[in-house]
Amino acid sequence: QVQLVESGGGLVQAGGSLRLSCAASGRTFSSFAMGWFRQAPGKEREFVAAISWGGGITYIPDSVKGRFTISRDNAKNTATLQMNSLKPENKDVYYCAAAAGLGLRVRVYEYDYWGQGTQVTVST
Repeated sequence: QVQLVESGGGLVQAGGSLRLSCAASGRTFSSFAMGWFRQAPGKEREFVAAISWGGGITYIPDSVKGRFTISRDNAKNTATLQMNSLKPENKDVYYCAAAAGLGLRVRVYEYDYWGQGTQVTVST
């Protein structure tokens, strides 16, 4: 089992930044690929970013590329999503997730463990 706890969400003005953190405990953190997703009420969970087990490979979709960055610190068992130049449409609940194995994962069903989510709100 892996327990994931997100933090860092909140209210920010458009153009501002937030840094989301995901603290992991349980099994060896470095044996998991990590990802971030977002979800609005009544909608499907949507992929935001992914990082490989060692942090050497990341994937950011074009929709947020250049504004969002994913990183991890295996020594501290944490994964981070840095979000810059936020827009009102980035408002959602953001979830971190862990996938057993080493490579990138981009689909919801590929992840094995999920955090409880953290709310991000962007005001105009």
